[in-house]
Amino acid sequence: MRKVLHAFALLACASLGSVAHAEQLRVMTSGGFTAAYQILGPKFAAATGNTLDTALGPSMGQAPEAIPNRLARGEKADVVIMVGYALDALIRQGKVDPASRVELADSRIGMVVRAGAPIPDISSVEGLKKTLLGARSVAYSDSASGVYVHKQLFKRLGIEQQLAPKASMIAKIPVATVVAKGDYQVGFQQVSELLPVPGASFVGKLPEAVQSVTRFAAGIPTHAEHPRQAKALLAYLAAPAAQQTVQATGLDSVSR
Repeated sequence: MRKVLHAFALLACASLGSVAHAEQLRVMTSGGFTAAYQILGPKFAAATGNTLDTALGPSMGQAPEAIPNRLARGEKADVVIMVGYALDALIRQGKVDPASRVELADSRIGMVVRAGAPIPDISSVEGLKKTLLGARSVAYSDSASGVYVHKQLFKRLGIEQQLAPKASMIAKIPVATVVAKGDYQVGFQQVSELLPVPGASFVGKLPEAVQSVTRFAAGIPTHAEHPRQAKALLAYLAAPAAQQTVQATGLDSVSR
């Protein structure tokens, strides 16, 4: 019955959007949820008649494309999709409506190697540690997963000093792209950002004992031009009907 009610609510939401005046929604989304959004967003647009103008950028960091930096420059947005704790920071700053916050998915960190390279066994902590010590070079992202890998994972494994000379942060572009080119032997990022990249082979997720789970969430900026349509988009992305897509792109559904 609960699934039926959710489906009915989603249908009603879509129907409402289709009969109302269609708007163009400005969406800012960070990497971890992007693969799911790129599938679900067009379906929402088709169901409601609204169009989506999308800007990509990390949830944090110094890059000009980072969502907080975009908002600080005065860029307009109707929806922001990003790491949960980064969204919470924007809520505390008064830039996002706290009542609009919607939890979307959980994201785990995984590893890739270049396509055709041997696939190491990282199913255990010892296997992961051995792989890292044996790698000639290691890449990680400049967003939430990379912060964890650089500041916590290497330390928790007791190999921080050994990794320092050969581990690098990759800014702005997916980590798997530099691994696919052979610039780095192994790369770490959220699974949903690794899977779409051609030329890289997915090895697996970090062992749960040293895993870091990132919650992705979304909200509506306080100065959004189309808050009603934005709310409908958030409901669509978080709905039970969206979960098959969420999981297929490497994310885990949020327990509700």
